Amino acid sequence: MSQMQTLALPGPVTPRPRGALTRRTKAAIIVQFLLNEGADVPLSSLPEDQQAELTLLLGNMRYVDRDTLNSVVLEFSDELERVGLSFPGDMAGALTALDGKISARTAQRLRKEAGVRQIGDPWDRINKLSPERLEDMVLGESTEIAAVMMSKIDVNKAALVLARLPGDKARRISYAVSMTSGVTPDAVDRIGLSLAAQMDAEPPKAFAAKPNERLGAILNYSNAATRDTLLTNLEEDDANFAEAVRKAIFTFANIPDRLRDIDVPKITRDVDPDILATAVAAAEGEDDKRAVDFLLANMSKRMAENIREEADAKGTVKTKLGEEAMGAVVAAIRDLVGIGEIELINPDEED
Repeated sequence: MSQMQTLALPGPVTPRPRGALTRRTKAAIIVQFLLNEGADVPLSSLPEDQQAELTLLLGNMRYVDRDTLNSVVLEFSDELERVGLSFPGDMAGALTALDGKISARTAQRLRKEAGVRQIGDPWDRINKLSPERLEDMVLGESTEIAAVMMSKIDVNKAALVLARLPGDKARRISYAVSMTSGVTPDAVDRIGLSLAAQMDAEPPKAFAAKPNERLGAILNYSNAATRDTLLTNLEEDDANFAEAVRKAIFTFANIPDRLRDIDVPKITRDVDPDILATAVAAAEGEDDKRAVDFLLANMSKRMAENIREEADAKGTVKTKLGEEAMGAVVAAIRDLVGIGEIELINPDEED
């Protein structure tokens, strides 16, 4: 059981004999004690009527003696220690706790059957959306609603969304932000709840990644000949989709354009020197040789010399072995991206 659950104010106030303390009074004492100690007490998680009642109690109380304070704090501590495990308490809370742990389809069905919606601050959910998804929401709303959205989400994410919008739309939303000073908190809450309701109404998707990302991931592990042939054919059928797939692909040849100089030492730490030497020896095309030069130029001089010597000693490397070595380098980079240790450069980023 959380501290706020323990402090919840049960039922209406009941008069007590002089010297007796109600649970509400004890809760008010604990809250004031925690506030005096500089603790962040999340009172907003309580129902509004309990927040109001607690505020009135704090406003009407004057002081308690040291013995009373010690007794209340000790009782509160004992109650917390007796709690072994707490549960959400309702279906809405359970769905929130299991968010991301059960499938979106199951969560949607349970929410619909139980007649509950996602609880909590809707803006927290909205702020977790990707810039691409936020862009879609902004484009589907009025300028005024979009201005409120941009004002509520994180500044960095708002900047990313703004950069993705058409110039005229971005200009109108930017101006509308200057007109939001008179928007009331209730209006912001209603907008947030409405946007969250739209999210809940969306049917779950079978695939989390976009089609171009899924195909790009497949082609990452295809040999160069197959990849080039498929992309050439795809361009004849759908040039825009083919271009999107090219941007989603990350191969050995893309390393100079997508990897930052300072991240090369992290790659050499995780890739066996013999594999690096094989990849270097196998580089034949102009793009692959440029990737080799980039990697060697950004690692220690001694390591670069050793790898060049090993690559020279290998002579001509079979195509399959060379592609496997290059694939191992790319896989190491993707693993580091996956754990957040490095971040690839977006091909659409401006210099």
